[in-house]
Formats: sequence, structure tokens, C-alpha cells
Amino acid sequence: MSKKKKKNRALPQSVGINIPGVETHAHLDLEEFREDFTEVLARAKESGVGKIGNVFLGPQAYHENKGLFADYQEVFFLLGVHPNDSGKFVDEDLEAMRDAFKADPRLKAVGEIGLDFYWDRVPYDVQEDVFRKQLQLAEDLDLPVVIHSRDAHERTFDVLEDFGWSGKPLLWHCFGGDAETAQRIIEHGWYISIPGPVTYKKNEIAQEAVKSIPLDRLVLETDCPFLTPEPWRGKRNEPAFVVFTAAKVAELKGMDVNELWKACSDNAHRFFSL
Repeated sequence: MSKKKKKNRALPQSVGINIPGVETHAHLDLEEFREDFTEVLARAKESGVGKIGNVFLGPQAYHENKGLFADYQEVFFLLGVHPNDSGKFVDEDLEAMRDAFKADPRLKAVGEIGLDFYWDRVPYDVQEDVFRKQLQLAEDLDLPVVIHSRDAHERTFDVLEDFGWSGKPLLWHCFGGDAETAQRIIEHGWYISIPGPVTYKKNEIAQEAVKSIPLDRLVLETDCPFLTPEPWRGKRNEPAFVVFTAAKVAELKGMDVNELWKACSDNAHRFFSL
């Protein structure tokens, strides 16, 4: 029996990024990165990733894991209670988050927060209550928010519009919707973050949406260790792989990849006050 041929995958350095840019959404404090944490950060830098936004899923994760990044000042922080964790939320969590944001200048945004109707883990009214409380926290602290919305776009818009968030700093994380949804986000003055699945051949809806999004409203992310782009689909995602997403978005918009990379990174600097 012949051995299965090993797939020859392009390295992220092959994309040719020549300026440091921003990967806006990673979960490097998760267990998936514990064995090669240092190597992952080194590969990111070698591939053109100058800054990384690490997302802590709740105040406990933040306090337990922020020390991992003591020697990596290129990593900035986001902190929020994910909708799938909102069933465990207590008011003390909100006060712990408030104290953390006031004490740590590396914390740049409240997120990821929002609604998730795909996983039937937490009642919708509980998710919405926790979402609203965190929006209020962000407003109190004059911070931007990063939104998680899965199979819940209409209700997410309803909450944000009811809260009066139009025109306030908001980034729609992990966007995979259509051009109409993208346009609605843009009309509110918000930003859109594009993840790895835009590289998938059959993801034509998201690809068409990307073509319609103004360049000054785009940023890029991995959401690693999840949502790995081609040509590494099926493997663990990591920050270096964001350059493959950049290459695809540049292709869709008919741009040079470094021009696209710089524009998205400039947007990230502006949004997160980096």
C-alpha cells in the first residue's frame, strides 16, 4: 500500500509582506498554544505581523493568563464575556472587568461580546442582558467594542440600535455575512474584521461582501486557533496565517497585498488606539 502524499503547504513568509501589520483577534492564551507559544509569536513576527490583539474570554482568563505576554509588548489585549459563557456571568465579573480596564493600558477594547444563537447553550434573554451590561461598561469607560454575532445578526442590530451605538466605535468580529449585512454595518460607521474562511473556494457570499466593503473600514484577523485559512485549512490556526487572508482580500479588491495590509493595519491602529 502506498503512503499518502504529504500536502506541500506554502509558508506565510511566501506571501511577501514587507511591513509590520496588525492581527486583530487571537486566543493565544488557550491550551492549544502552550507547547510552542514562543515559536508561534516568532513566526508571526517573521511573517509581517507586528502587533496582535489577544482576546481574553472573561476576567478570570485575563488574570490567570495575562502574565504569558509580559515579555511580548507587541500583544495588546481585549477582554469580554463571550455570549456562550454568559450563563455563568455575575455582577462581580463586570466590576472585575471595570477595575482591569482602569488599571491596564494594554486593554484596548471590550470584546468579544454579543449574541450567539447557533449554539443552544445560554437562553437568549440571558445573553442579551450580559451583552447590554458590557455595552454600558464600554460606554462608561469610553472604549470600543468588538462584537460576536453568530446566527443572530438581526437581534444584534436591534440591541445596538436600541442602545444608541450607531456612530460609536465598534468592530464586527469574524464577519462572514453578505454584502447587504456589510453595508448595514458600514452605514452605522462601524468596522468589519475578515477571518480566514474568506479564502475558502465555496465562500462566494463572503467574498462578494468583501468587494463591497470600503477599504477604510476593513481589518484582518485569525480568531486562532480556529478558522484556519487556506492553504493550512484543517490545521491549527495561528497569527502568522493572517497574511493568507490578507492575500485573498487583496485579490478580491484588485490591490497589491502590501497596500491592503498597510491599510487594514492603519485602520486597526486607529480603532484600538495602538
